[in-house]
Amino acid sequence: MEAQYCGHVLLLPYPAQGHINPLLQFAKRLASKGVKATIATTTYTVKSIHAAAVTVEPISDGFDDGGFTQTQKVDVYLNSFEQNGSRTLSKVIAKYEDSPHPVDCVVYDSFFPWALDVARRHGVRGAAFFTNSATVCAVFAHIHCGALELPVEIEENGAAVVLPGIPPLYGPDIPSFITAPDSYPAYLAMKMRQFSNVGNADWIFANTFQELEPEVVAGVSKVWPAKLIGPMVPSSYLDGRIEGDKGYGASLWKPLGEECLNWLKSRPNQSVVYVSFGSMVSLSTKQMDEMARALIASELNFLWVVRESERSKLPQGFVESARGKGLVVSWCNQLEMLAHPAIGCFVTHCGWNSTLELLSLGVPTVAMPQWSDQFTDAKFIEEIWKVGVRPKLDKYGIVNREELVFCLKEVMEGEMSEEIKRNARKWRELAKGAVSEGGSSDKAINEFVEHLKCSKIGKQLKQIINE
Repeated sequence: MEAQYCGHVLLLPYPAQGHINPLLQFAKRLASKGVKATIATTTYTVKSIHAAAVTVEPISDGFDDGGFTQTQKVDVYLNSFEQNGSRTLSKVIAKYEDSPHPVDCVVYDSFFPWALDVARRHGVRGAAFFTNSATVCAVFAHIHCGALELPVEIEENGAAVVLPGIPPLYGPDIPSFITAPDSYPAYLAMKMRQFSNVGNADWIFANTFQELEPEVVAGVSKVWPAKLIGPMVPSSYLDGRIEGDKGYGASLWKPLGEECLNWLKSRPNQSVVYVSFGSMVSLSTKQMDEMARALIASELNFLWVVRESERSKLPQGFVESARGKGLVVSWCNQLEMLAHPAIGCFVTHCGWNSTLELLSLGVPTVAMPQWSDQFTDAKFIEEIWKVGVRPKLDKYGIVNREELVFCLKEVMEGEMSEEIKRNARKWRELAKGAVSEGGSSDKAINEFVEHLKCSKIGKQLKQIINE
């Protein structure tokens, strides 16, 4: 039975894969509950989005032929996006004003606080959507409120940063933007701008779930009262309530799914190490060399995703020498890989989407964070959720091959292996429960939808009275 129409939500993601995916998934969740969901994305990325029941509208970031790649300068790109995006987003909202389905709420990526101003000018409600963990959001929220000052010093005596509800954060656990604010000033400024007007938003959404970070959320609720609606992972891998929802419906790259899946079919259950560092991380040539030699030395089956731009960093002859035991591909469907019974371990950079995917699919992990919030995610993977291990760096900041082999063996067959696998299964069930009917995230989404529906009825009654 088709759900009753509950209103129209326009969703605006930052045009990067890790931001498009969760917002698009939220759009699909809303659509399944009777909401008309429209994604507004850049002209450059609009053709990459294909999702049933979700409308797609183009807006401009000022670089319509190539997006960020046309400038490569974060501050220039964001300024252009604000100027051009404000104008074109306004046009999209105006387009629907005299239609049967006017926009009732703009859900905007928290990187775009200006979108709230655009919504307000049209008399439309606004909701900020945060794509990091609640812990990382809480750290930046406390900085915004003055409870933590920049730069956050890493004490030589090993002293920790202590914030309400958050486990003590030591040097290797702290987002790199705030320990070295001069290293990525434009990114840090973007992170801090998320909170510039968040107090004026009608709702705050976060892609996490209550059972995953309960103390953190309680500790920051006064300054960041977020509704937790995650994990925003396709329904087929969790509750199965959205028919045919087997992928995000957006890919800026062409996945090589068939080759990967055919190769995996010939491997025993839980025998393969899956290695992927996402769409943005670039490892040093030395780290690539150590990874390659560790995979060979481990004598484990492995599937390694190496983007074409990174392939030259592989040791000469590595791909040929790996044949039989390993497969190197330029891209693949990560969800299908993680869900495959042959996968026994995931070596990851600990981006938040990848972290939610490994938790949702119950995959033991070797955590190798590279920058930003990934360090904090890695701490939780190893110490709090206990679904993996985090290799130690050598004096040059590299994970050497001996350390990598030790960690791979530990996760796949070592003393901690059974405990890690047991915890991975536990979090998989908790993630599934959160989005299933009556779960914590499902309730939060239903409350939002109900509010939209009530507001719509209220508007209709007011219109009738005025007539």
